Amino acid sequence: MNKTKIYPKDVVILFADLQEGIAELSKTIPSNRLKKGVTGLAKIAKILDLPVIITAVADAEGSAKIMPEIAQVLGNLPVIYRTTADSMLNEEIVGAIKASGRQTILISGVATELAVQLPALSGVDMGYRTFVVVDACGGMSERTENAALSRIERNGGNLVSVLTLAGELAGDFRTEVAQALTPIIFEMATA
Repeated sequence: MNKTKIYPKDVVILFADLQEGIAELSKTIPSNRLKKGVTGLAKIAKILDLPVIITAVADAEGSAKIMPEIAQVLGNLPVIYRTTADSMLNEEIVGAIKASGRQTILISGVATELAVQLPALSGVDMGYRTFVVVDACGGMSERTENAALSRIERNGGNLVSVLTLAGELAGDFRTEVAQALTPIIFEMATA
């Protein structure tokens, strides 16, 4: 398998901390752009029937309100609650990734510096190909987010955008799958 390309049959998506009280804290991407990126990534998952794992930190009541954009596209999916900053330190999450049989993890979340960076690095250490979907992530400051993304890249992780994923995974534009993915390219290209 080529090391630079992303193949749908090898992808699992990890949505991390895209929940009320955390997602709004992002300072590196406007809220509407974050929602557009998350929606685009969810649409890619639906069109290609990709496995999706949603993680969150439970609030005082033991739950979390996940960004509605995910459920609007994918329906209500189970949320795996974790008690560590790194999703990959949670046996249930790692078990779900292993059960998918996939070796490429696409990560979306807030904050890039914590909920995204740590599982990206751990994923690389565990032998997975990890890609941070930059337009479906938000950080606390440009400086700290840039440091996180730089660390991920220096240690074998990768960066990608929803627009790029839609185009790359579409393949031949004459196919039915490509016809379903192509609108995502245009949605991401507009403000």
